[in-house]
Amino acid sequence: MTSKMHRLAAAIATFTAALGTAHAQQFGSWGDPQPVAAINTAAAAEGCPIESPDGLALYVASNRGGGLGKQDLWRVQRPSVEGAWGVAENLAAPANSPEFDYCPTPVAGGGLLFVSSRQTADDCFPGDTPPTPPPGAPAAGDIFLTHEGPANTWSAPVNLGCYPNGPNTAGDEYSPSLVNTAAGTFLFFSSNGYPDSQGQDIYMSQVHADGSVTAGVRVAELSTSADDRMPNVRADGLEVVFSSNRDGNMDVYVATRANPAAAWSAPQRIANPSINSSGSETRPSLSADGTRLYFGRKADAADPGDVFVATRTRAAAAMAHPAPTLSVPMLALLALLLAGGAWFARRAGAAWE
Repeated sequence: MTSKMHRLAAAIATFTAALGTAHAQQFGSWGDPQPVAAINTAAAAEGCPIESPDGLALYVASNRGGGLGKQDLWRVQRPSVEGAWGVAENLAAPANSPEFDYCPTPVAGGGLLFVSSRQTADDCFPGDTPPTPPPGAPAAGDIFLTHEGPANTWSAPVNLGCYPNGPNTAGDEYSPSLVNTAAGTFLFFSSNGYPDSQGQDIYMSQVHADGSVTAGVRVAELSTSADDRMPNVRADGLEVVFSSNRDGNMDVYVATRANPAAAWSAPQRIANPSINSSGSETRPSLSADGTRLYFGRKADAADPGDVFVATRTRAAAAMAHPAPTLSVPMLALLALLLAGGAWFARRAGAAWE
């Protein structure tokens, strides 16, 4: 087979794979959410929920008793995705500190991204002193990375770097979300500390092969002059959920895109009134397969906050892998690719005669 035929075969394979990917991302509607009883408590605040990539652990932030600081990172684990959650465990120091530790984000390989208001030598706060937190909220924090070792041990957390040489600022960073795509590895988060921030906005940094992280770039199609915060991107990079008060209440919004290099669609508020209530819904996150949506909720000012989960199924059409319906331009492109393949095949056959 000639090199041209190899390239053509690769182009057709890529084209076909892209079609399959598009159909694989079809889902049904979200069902009504249920409280996650294994992690919620009656008197303390639980929020910032997110599953581990394998779905066997659920991480949250809580100010319940038994912690090390003002707000700590906790998790529950289960033996299988269908199994029951076990007992909540506090992550040991130095993952937790005497200060506010929140927005945990487990990543493949035992890594854990999180936000902390702890004071370190590489803080992004002028004078290493974070501003006074508003009532009921954590102090402004930076994004850190730690790694888990044996028996719930953690490496010394590393600050990801200060603007303009990293994603952190003197403001508030929330909800790191790491996604690996064909276009590269990216870190999504929200911040109000950038020169172009209009309150909390959604930003994206690039993660280089050496582990360094660039300063964030404001994602214009997801950000407004309202409070747009705490993004989480699905593992394939094609769907993002976040919290926003753009319609007056802090609710869960969703946007999608055709591929990891495309712009996001206009964000839509999830219409299910059992998900977006009259209360405040924050830090939504998606399981790796996109079938579970977690979020925190405060029903009113007196409610400390609990964690909820809603589920959806893959659409029947996606599971059945039907023949795709193509637009006229896409049909023309496929026909051109196939015709070219046939022409090259005839030329190659003639060469062997």
